Amino acid sequence: MVDLRPILSDLAAESQALDDIVAGADWATPTPAEGWTIAHQIGHLAWTDAKALLAVRTPDDFGAEVQRALAAGDGYVDAGAVEEAGKPRDQLLQEWRTGREALSAALETAPAGTKFPWYGPPMSAASMATARLMETWAHAQDVYDALGIPHEPTDRIRHIARFGVRTRDFAFAVHSLAPPPVEFRVELRAPDGTLWTYGPEDAEQRVTGSALDFCLVVTQRRHPADTDLVAEGADAAKWLEIAQAFAGPPGKGRKPGEFA
Repeated sequence: MVDLRPILSDLAAESQALDDIVAGADWATPTPAEGWTIAHQIGHLAWTDAKALLAVRTPDDFGAEVQRALAAGDGYVDAGAVEEAGKPRDQLLQEWRTGREALSAALETAPAGTKFPWYGPPMSAASMATARLMETWAHAQDVYDALGIPHEPTDRIRHIARFGVRTRDFAFAVHSLAPPPVEFRVELRAPDGTLWTYGPEDAEQRVTGSALDFCLVVTQRRHPADTDLVAEGADAAKWLEIAQAFAGPPGKGRKPGEFA
């Protein structure tokens, strides 16, 4: 059983780091996500936290939420961000703070082994918390890029790296491609210089490079060509091209050279 406490602690720290930045920023500032300002980024996080809390607290009602999402199509998430971004800044900021704390508390007290419904496969409490950490970090990257502030990596990205590896098959499936039948070897250099490894040592197909660049690629915040990642094998190279750790339809990603 995965210990949830370190993940929730890192989620709180990642959220607070972003909170500290946006509290004094101009929320009308455009971000790299087309059509999204900082207000949309925070609105999206608040909206998704609220949906996650619905899944945790009232899982039997989440089927109706999935049906609403399917009926609305690809614009459902964007519409939620737009609605939230239209709220007064102080109200939205407080809602984000209250919502993320409520979600963490609900996850921490959920019965062990519980699976919660989601827009994709059902998620354990640990997976839900990791997904929220991944999204918070990724949308924070958009804010940091918008403000021209360095986003210094910490060991908290280890959760995101592992999540990125685990969502390999999802990335292929969401692009209507058959997932490779064998595991890849993934070797990532952590921010402190240590090596994080995943998959069998003797795997023929491999991905190597910095953990930061890997996290940027699987969250589609950087194009693989603008990172130090190296893929060995055609399937591994294709994975980097389509990698996607977040739920939903295929993301648009970033263009080569956009952040070179």
